[in-house]
Amino acid sequence: MSTEQDRVDVRGVVSFVAIAYLPAWLLTLPLWLTGEGLSWNWAPLVLVLMMFMPAVAALVVTKWISPRPKVLRGLGITNPGGIKKWWPYALIAWLGPPLAAPLALLVGYLLGVYQADWTGFSGLAEQFGATVVGAEPETSPGMLALTQIAAVFGLGWLQVIPALGEELGWRGYLTQALLPLGQPGAFLTTGVLWGLWHAPVLILGYNYPTLPIVVAFIMMVCFCTLVGTLLGWLRLASRSVWPAVIAHGFLNAAAGLGTVFSMAGHPVDNASTGLLGWSGWIVLALLILVLVMLGKLPVRFPAETSGISRGVNRRTRR
Repeated sequence: MSTEQDRVDVRGVVSFVAIAYLPAWLLTLPLWLTGEGLSWNWAPLVLVLMMFMPAVAALVVTKWISPRPKVLRGLGITNPGGIKKWWPYALIAWLGPPLAAPLALLVGYLLGVYQADWTGFSGLAEQFGATVVGAEPETSPGMLALTQIAAVFGLGWLQVIPALGEELGWRGYLTQALLPLGQPGAFLTTGVLWGLWHAPVLILGYNYPTLPIVVAFIMMVCFCTLVGTLLGWLRLASRSVWPAVIAHGFLNAAAGLGTVFSMAGHPVDNASTGLLGWSGWIVLALLILVLVMLGKLPVRFPAETSGISRGVNRRTRR
């Protein structure tokens, strides 16, 4: 991973933000024009297409606006050593989000903002509903829960595909491009821009439908900054974008676990519950703190310096 640049490529970054934002926001126009918002039948497709705009922006910028000699290497699609170097981080990315999500629910439960039915899964059963009042459900709540959890760990890989669209841009390009600001500055700036990028769908009620618009914006920026720091760590530490892609996909896959463990009659509120909610941010902040305490964050990059004789390099850490 190159860390040679000592200042931000302003033209590249501004171009990236413009290309990532404008087409994505234009894609949401049908949601407004139909008057149906996120309930429109084609809304899921719009959201998926929107997710690929940061990738388009990253490729356009690195190929034509601020050309780089090794586009794939610069975006983290390829890396020195290949998958052998980043597979341990991919394992963390796969298992981490499905484990962090229930931990966030537990914190919410202890703080009294999440009403849980940890073993009865009554909220999940309520969501599926019984076809006849008083009749035994065709599938037991426990089996429903097991199926949902298994789907997170297995079918969650399908979520990795659209996650590639976002991560190739936000972590593959932007975090790397902002490293001259320092890693905290790069993570913070990327998180803010990533959060505000969701503006058109946030206004329509995405993620935080019960909150005033301004508060929803603040919540999304805070969430994206915290999660983006962890995704940024995966990107920089592995020297590859793929662990961040996998983690993003499984974060999305694990979002429904709040319903799995909920109590009947108590809808899940994203504003206070789960990783999206303020109680879940405690878990995200603690994970960041652990990385700092273990000396894993900020990430230290190997640097090459000239040796005593020509053609000899000495590797140092910085």
